[in-house]
Amino acid sequence: MANEKVTSTDVAKRAGVSQSAVSRVFTPGGSASKKTIDKVKKAAEELGYRPNVLARAMVSGKSRVIGLVVAYLNNQFYPDALEKLSNQLQEQGYHVLIFMANNTDSVIEEVIEEILDYQVDGIIAASVDLSSELAARCRSVGVPIVLFNRSQQSDDLSSVTSDNFSGGMTAAEFLIAGGHKKISYMAGLASTSTQRDREIGFRAGLQQAGMDLHSRGEGMFDMAKAREATLEMFHADPPDAIFVANDHMALAVMDTIRFDLQLRIPEDVSVIGYDDVPAATWPSYNLTTLAQRADIMVSETVRILLQQVRHENDGAQKVAIGSPLIVRGSAKIPEGWTS
Repeated sequence: MANEKVTSTDVAKRAGVSQSAVSRVFTPGGSASKKTIDKVKKAAEELGYRPNVLARAMVSGKSRVIGLVVAYLNNQFYPDALEKLSNQLQEQGYHVLIFMANNTDSVIEEVIEEILDYQVDGIIAASVDLSSELAARCRSVGVPIVLFNRSQQSDDLSSVTSDNFSGGMTAAEFLIAGGHKKISYMAGLASTSTQRDREIGFRAGLQQAGMDLHSRGEGMFDMAKAREATLEMFHADPPDAIFVANDHMALAVMDTIRFDLQLRIPEDVSVIGYDDVPAATWPSYNLTTLAQRADIMVSETVRILLQQVRHENDGAQKVAIGSPLIVRGSAKIPEGWTS
């Protein structure tokens, strides 16, 4: 019997049970005795039967599927975080569908509509900015959304981020304490909340010490653009320290400083990043950085989303998790500095 022709009725006949018993066996949380489960699964294996998850979702109203939207995966932070998200959701009995969407309104809208077609129970938007209209569209059909590593000004949208403002301030305080006088900033994508909050915090930290930003480059969270911006930054009046909006760009900034400009890190230039990606620990970079605590961010995201899926807490929750400074060797360490 070909797989596509096998139905739950066929399995019920082979197992000698009712069709509803077959349904309970293949429904997460369904009630069935071990004897029934064994008989049904044996019959299903013999017949090559696979339950139609989407058809079951249309009947039950619950698919046990979570849509995960991400804009890019080249930054090492995201593959690690998405793996953790997938694992935690699977432990809770949910399946994960991953959708790629660049940060343009038309593409994101198209992807969200496609996700809703899959009858998902909830959506996690990682590194993606949603319009209030799209968020309202999802709420109108009863699908909750949680933003991961992004925040919105809207009061009715849940989000989980690092405390990017405080992280930026800490970077400024560390570089100032290290005796730097010409402190610059390498920006990410202007449209993102992570970029905005890190820069605002960094500028605030400088201003507290009576200092202004020496210069500013736009790396747009892209390694090639970060390299070009670094070369421009050092062309006229080179900085003696740079805070880079994420580690992905910081690696390119460091390579450009050392191999294109033939300068030493940290003797000539100090560099600080943000994220604490795996490559930050490599001896060739040994990058001082603000750590995004992915484990906590993921746990909070899953907690909030499932609370909303189960209607245990439908109110918007906004969580900002502290980013500790991980001191390594890419920036001068201030005398007597304690984190």
